[in-house]
Amino acid sequence: MSTISRRTLFASGAGLAALTLAACGGEDEAPLTEEGGTTTIRIAATPMPHMEILTFVKDNLAADAGLELDLQEQTEYPIPNRLLSEGEVDANFFQHQPYLETEIEENGYELTPFAGVHIEPLGVFSESLTSLEEIEEGASVGVPNDPTNRGRALALLADEGLLALMDGIEPTAATIDDIAENPKQLEFEEIDAALLPRTLGDYAIAVINGNYALEADLSPAEDALALESGEDNPYANMLVVRTEDKDNEALVKLDELLRSEDVRSFLEETYSGAVIPAF
Repeated sequence: MSTISRRTLFASGAGLAALTLAACGGEDEAPLTEEGGTTTIRIAATPMPHMEILTFVKDNLAADAGLELDLQEQTEYPIPNRLLSEGEVDANFFQHQPYLETEIEENGYELTPFAGVHIEPLGVFSESLTSLEEIEEGASVGVPNDPTNRGRALALLADEGLLALMDGIEPTAATIDDIAENPKQLEFEEIDAALLPRTLGDYAIAVINGNYALEADLSPAEDALALESGEDNPYANMLVVRTEDKDNEALVKLDELLRSEDVRSFLEETYSGAVIPAF
């Protein structure tokens, strides 16, 4: 789900200039523009695994469904929601429900998610330790600085017995100030989620989002000292569209493809537990 330089990387997309999105919430409103029987959907997504999943759909499933996917790669979490809200893209694919809710509350976006596609379990990684039992008094811990993933990271560390959160604190809302018990007097540093894999050596341990771990050639299933459970996990990533477009036939069709058995097989065969189907 990031303070990297504000740059946007665009993947090539055919016919972008000729295709525009009109509102499609009511029966009198036009759908996405079609050309030659194919509807092009512009989608903003973070690189891994989201762009890989979308590329699989683009290359193997989209044409038979009458869709062309124009994939626009983004490296920074807040940008895809801004692009979607401003009409620069028709959908995005990079976030879970708690993150989206925070974005809507802070920015007033009118965005609606489809159901969850996959879960990227958050993991605890280290370059120097082979077990969390080896962590020393006063050790440094890196956690994501965006609100939902910071709280999610603290909840994972609490599950592993390294800290305790105050009673009544929702995990997605937890901050460093909500730590009630810190028996090893760990020192927490909040940093942009995308930077944590690059700075892993600066910490005894760091809690890293699954997509950024994969980009750094870290295997959550094999390299993590602790890993979030996929069972009853509320952090499933999903396709998100503008609320006015939630019933658009082409977007609904894309969501169906993302949650198809073909995609399930792709996730299971490609990521070996690092990315888990949520359907």
